[in-house]
Amino acid sequence: MDQRLPRVAEQLLLIERELRVLGLWSSRTPDARALASLEPFCMDTLRFEEWLQWVFLPRMKVILERDEPLPGASGIGAMAEMVFAERLGSVKGLLTALEVFDQVISEG
Repeated sequence: MDQRLPRVAEQLLLIERELRVLGLWSSRTPDARALASLEPFCMDTLRFEEWLQWVFLPRMKVILERDEPLPGASGIGAMAEMVFAERLGSVKGLLTALEVFDQVISEG
């Protein structure tokens, strides 16, 4: 078992919590076409926070549940900084959770 799994799981919970606290968590599932985008982060069909909720978190949870190999690298924190550049102060907790996620993945 990869020793990073518990830390990755903790970060996923923190990311979800931050999305909820910020009011960026949605109860409305995007349509299947939006979720099937081939663009990185589904940039053409979803907002970044929607991608986190409906694509990133579910995929990572499947990886953990199935004990599949973790990604070799992650730059999700940098993407979040670009997306939220105009409100970095208000999303500090989310950015921190995403950056720590990147760090844990890079330890692999």
